[in-house]
Amino acid sequence: MSSSASHRQQVVSDALSRVRQILASQAVTRQSLDTVLDEVKQLAAQSALWSESDFPPSAPDEYQARYLIDQGDDLTVALYLNVMRPGKFVPPHDHTTWACIAGVEGDEYNTLYERLDDGREPGKATLKTGEKILVGKGGGVALLADDIHSVRVDGDTPVRHLHLYGRALETLSQRTSFDIDAETCKTMDIGVKSRVAEGEDESMEDDSA
Repeated sequence: MSSSASHRQQVVSDALSRVRQILASQAVTRQSLDTVLDEVKQLAAQSALWSESDFPPSAPDEYQARYLIDQGDDLTVALYLNVMRPGKFVPPHDHTTWACIAGVEGDEYNTLYERLDDGREPGKATLKTGEKILVGKGGGVALLADDIHSVRVDGDTPVRHLHLYGRALETLSQRTSFDIDAETCKTMDIGVKSRVAEGEDESMEDDSA
């Protein structure tokens, strides 16, 4: 492992240790997630840790490269770096665990939604569009497990954002994706396969995607 990768691993380990301490002493609420988000923002602000040389964007015919940074031995408090090209759109979805997103560079447009139906009719869902949040460099958004959001990337260059989840994405088999126009919903698949940075431990890469 290179010295820069070793340094990044130590910085991440220290930050996630503080996140675990926060969550061990407080319930998961919007207030406690704001404290967690501050930690993710501090990580994102160290842009040298998330360089294009270590984390290149996807091939031109793809829209997203997702790098697994750390997920701990118990697959909780899992950190990813998302590198997404303009044109990337993730439809409205929940996470079934909390999530904090912080911008390293570039703008990611998040739209929040309120679910209006009671969820009793399988495959049906009615959403109301809510707040729109621009997550750019220095910014972020924190989401509870049942919050619903969509993501869109515009502009001319790829964005780099850190995504921290309460459980590893590869374990989240019950996320729901919504079609707001058709008023339908379905189980969301994992999407792209998570990668690891060049020269880092390949055993961190999950094959379950």
